[in-house]
Amino acid sequence: MAKQSGLGWTTLSVDDAAGSAQAIKNDITQFDFATPRAVQDVTGVDKSAMERILLLADFSITMSGVYNVAANMSHDVFKTVSSTSVLRTVTLGIAGKSLANECLLTDYPLTRDNGGAFTFKVPGVLADGTVPAWA
Repeated sequence: MAKQSGLGWTTLSVDDAAGSAQAIKNDITQFDFATPRAVQDVTGVDKSAMERILLLADFSITMSGVYNVAANMSHDVFKTVSSTSVLRTVTLGIAGKSLANECLLTDYPLTRDNGGAFTFKVPGVLADGTVPAWA
């Protein structure tokens, strides 16, 4: 199998404040992540087009999901975002490939919409200077 859909993620876990990985993929309804590289413009006046070099690597993620107060699920994991300053390992896995990064989670906003849905959208950013790499 070479091509893969986004169905059937095997892993989406996030450390709780104590550093224990919690499998919360059942609570996550959508997530976006990126592994961008910074670039530096090094274009000399002798060029007629842009010239750039790659700089530092980065990682960011936003996890959206359904509020769940069951033990070791999303609320237990995210409720301490505002009161603790700990790194959290965020691990993604699909089709035998995994991506794990040490992240700082920066917010735990909750939304109750006019239909009654109670959801969250938690952003995270790379914290430890380790280049993101799929394994």
